[in-house]
Amino acid sequence: MTRPKKERMVKIPPLFSSFKPTGVRQMDLKITELSLDEYEAIRLTDYLGLDHSEAAEKMEISRSTFSRLIEKARKKVASFMIEGTALNIQGGNIHFRGNLIQCQDCGFVFNTDFNNEINSCPNCNSHNLKDLARTFGHGKCCRNRKSRNRR
Repeated sequence: MTRPKKERMVKIPPLFSSFKPTGVRQMDLKITELSLDEYEAIRLTDYLGLDHSEAAEKMEISRSTFSRLIEKARKKVASFMIEGTALNIQGGNIHFRGNLIQCQDCGFVFNTDFNNEINSCPNCNSHNLKDLARTFGHGKCCRNRKSRNRR
C-alpha cells in the first residue's frame, strides 16, 4: 500500500487559473494541467526569488520533494509556452493559508483569512463577491485544518 501524499500549503489561490495563446480557440488546444502546488512552487522560486529550502519550508514539504515539484512545474510551463498549449491551474493535495475575494461589480480584489466572513466589498459595498478558494473546492477544509494545527 502506498503512503498518502502529504498536503502542501499554498499561500492564496491564484487570481487567474486559465491561460491560452491569443488567436486560437480553446477547444482547438491541447491542455497542460498545472496543479496548485506546482503553481505555488513557481510563485515562490521564480516570482519571489526564494531558494528551494525556504520555499519548501513555506509549503511544509521537504527540500528534495520541493526540487522535484519545481522541476515538474517548470517543464509544464515551458511546454505551455513553446508548444502553445492551454494552461489550466487546478487540483493537487493542498490547503490554502489565506484567501482572495474578488468583487464581481467593481473588480476589487482583497486578501482575507478563513476566520473572517466577508459579505460585502470594502470598495463599493457590493454583495456580488467571488470566493477564489471556493472556486478550487477549498475554504471550509482550510479553515478546519488551521484550527486543528493550533492545538
